[in-house]
Amino acid sequence: MSTFSRIFFKNIALTIIFCVCYFSFSFYSLNNFVIEEQSAHQVSLKKITEHYKDDDLKGFSRQLKLAFEYDELLISNFNDEVIYSYKNENATFNPLTLIDNEVPLSTVKNNALAIFIKYRVNNDQLYKVYYTITSFVIAVVLLVLILGSFITNSIINSSSSKAKRYISKLIAVEIKTALESTGPPNTLKLPKEFAEMNSVLVQLQSFVSNKQLKFEELQQTAFIDHLTDLENRSSFVDFFDNYIEQSKESAFGVLIITRCSELMTINQIHSYQEGDRYIRQVANILKKQVQHIDSAHVYRLNGSDFAIFLPNTTVNQAEKFCAELTGLFNEYQQFADYDSIAYSGIVKLDLQKPLGEMLALADSAISLAQTRNKNSWYVQSDPQLLKSETAGFGNQNWNKEISFVIEHQSASLLSQVIQPNSRNNRIYNEVLSRFTSSEGDILPTETFIAMAEKLDKIILIDRLVIEKTLVEIKAKNLSEQAFGINLSTRSIHDQHFVIWLERRLLKDHDIATRLIFEISEYGLEQNIRGSKHFIEMIHRVGARICVEHFGVGVTSFKFFRELSPDFIKIDGSYTRDIHIDKNNQYFLRLMIDLAHRLGVRVLAESVETQEEKCTFDEIFVDGCQGFYLAKPEPL
Repeated sequence: MSTFSRIFFKNIALTIIFCVCYFSFSFYSLNNFVIEEQSAHQVSLKKITEHYKDDDLKGFSRQLKLAFEYDELLISNFNDEVIYSYKNENATFNPLTLIDNEVPLSTVKNNALAIFIKYRVNNDQLYKVYYTITSFVIAVVLLVLILGSFITNSIINSSSSKAKRYISKLIAVEIKTALESTGPPNTLKLPKEFAEMNSVLVQLQSFVSNKQLKFEELQQTAFIDHLTDLENRSSFVDFFDNYIEQSKESAFGVLIITRCSELMTINQIHSYQEGDRYIRQVANILKKQVQHIDSAHVYRLNGSDFAIFLPNTTVNQAEKFCAELTGLFNEYQQFADYDSIAYSGIVKLDLQKPLGEMLALADSAISLAQTRNKNSWYVQSDPQLLKSETAGFGNQNWNKEISFVIEHQSASLLSQVIQPNSRNNRIYNEVLSRFTSSEGDILPTETFIAMAEKLDKIILIDRLVIEKTLVEIKAKNLSEQAFGINLSTRSIHDQHFVIWLERRLLKDHDIATRLIFEISEYGLEQNIRGSKHFIEMIHRVGARICVEHFGVGVTSFKFFRELSPDFIKIDGSYTRDIHIDKNNQYFLRLMIDLAHRLGVRVLAESVETQEEKCTFDEIFVDGCQGFYLAKPEPL
């Protein structure tokens, strides 16, 4: 088959696919528009019939016929006796009948007039526009098909004629210089236009195979991880340096470090063979995820860490990538019955920073991810963190700073009001903490909390914040207001902390009744029995409970009757563009209605616009929190 024939038949196939897609989409859009016209006219018709008081139904029918354009109009009484009937015999052909999808007659019932009105709106103008557009599209497609085939064939023939002579000569010279070999039999399937290249390509095939085999053996030893068949840390460093050098100022992308969190536990409890299977499975998941992303690379940096480099990728795209990765890790976790699989830290490529510093930032992001849901990820994008000296902190430095904060109580408190809707007089103010380093700098709060978790000092930090809040309330005589305090998952499930908190709240019982303790939904899921015990203690001393980040977990209302919180705070992911997201609105309406039935008040966080606030008022949220309503202020 000639080159022109292959091009022409391929173009025909593409044309058929395009036409199928076009007609599918156009019929779907046309059908939806006609249905909307029918529905809109039904509303108008109902209003007209409701206000019609005369008994002259035939006159009413003629008025309808004159006022609107119909393809069909049938008016009958409740006994199915026809009062008026009309059908437009000159109507433009409806293209939807080609797929047996003509919109049926719509019916309006009027009890006052005791009639049924059945109709189909006339859409002649719409059909004419559709035919005009379709004719134009088909004409353009046929023109592109014919001209494109001739032009492409001409270009290919001209180029291939020059290329085959040049390539044949070049390959022959290279092979003669490097290796004299007749090679294996010709098994290459080339078009007849390239027949003269077959003999030299067969020789080249043998030459390249031998050289490639030696190269792969060398690469396997120096740059490939034998367990996962991924390139190792040395290869990653070389690649990264070369990429930065070649890309110069135009380089952008994302670096993701994924840490296998269970490797040490699996090696200790099961065996190193089981640990190897676990690492191989994670590697397979990562390789599968990047196989369809251009120029993406996966490396195994050390025993538990993998590096994923996504060039020409934005942070938003990386977030979607990691969200899919979390789903795959969750599936593997259920199958393998491990406590978790892996956590990921995302860092935007910065040409001004050395690779070691970016890896340190990714490590910090992993620490933050480990304080969230299982197998989750975190983007380290805090500009203050990137400029701060804390970016290079290791565990030892963080341990020193956290100990300084605890010893010197170097924490300051802010509060952000939760604005009630019109049905409530007051909700409460959420207490926010800021921590100061030994150098007098404000430490990044999220990183500070994450490292406190990692270094097993979060319970002492929670005690510090609670103690400082109680002292501030008493010193400033704020006992008439209500305040919300965040608690970590580890604290609410620690028996010694629970005992300390109960005694401390009983000591200042009047203030305790004005406190609301915020716990993440994820934290409740970790230990239902411990969570129930903690909530019972809080209610016993007169304080209340708010479940924050609600809606992202898997329990939701499943344990609410047993745990009995006082508030739930909808996760901020539901807030963004809630005024235009009908699906989120419908879901939240159901959630709010069920919460109110259980006597639980519902709050919304991260409210940033007036439209979002108005929408939450419409769906009966009890209170809203966000920068649009109030910024954090000193307590």
